[in-house]
Amino acid sequence: MPLANLLYHILHFNFVARSIAFVMFIYLYGRDRWLENIRDWCISRQLWWGHRIPAWYVTLDDDEMKEIGSYHDHWVVARNEEDALAEASQKFSGKKFQMIQDPDVLDTWFSSGLFPLSVLGWPDDTDDLRVFYPTSVLETGHDILFFWVARMVMLGIKLGGDVPFRKVSK
Repeated sequence: MPLANLLYHILHFNFVARSIAFVMFIYLYGRDRWLENIRDWCISRQLWWGHRIPAWYVTLDDDEMKEIGSYHDHWVVARNEEDALAEASQKFSGKKFQMIQDPDVLDTWFSSGLFPLSVLGWPDDTDDLRVFYPTSVLETGHDILFFWVARMVMLGIKLGGDVPFRKVSK
């Protein structure tokens, strides 16, 4: 792509009435493409490191099949084991059960999307989280906008209550 086709842009990404300024060099043909064609993606990996998936499988004492995943309606999702136990107790009221957390971890991009929150102590309500979230600027490359930045924005809004940064710069 010829250098003449590069433009300096400030793009405003309004997401749920929040605004992030994107300051970067972007090729003309690609400036609006980083959030097109979004599709579901598999968030789990079978690794021994990473953020554990916050899902627990409930095995009822009277279940015929005991393998994890045998029954699709036996999963509970919660912030922690205590909340999962409370949800399972309500969902399977009066029944005896065991509960095990999904052994998988979040995939690299999903897990790194938690970065602005997890480095500040989330999910706990820490002093650092209250003081430094959201931050002001994220310096990154245009090639990972979709993979990393979009996920940080989505997870930041959902889990942190706000966008994780006010400006993205490349």
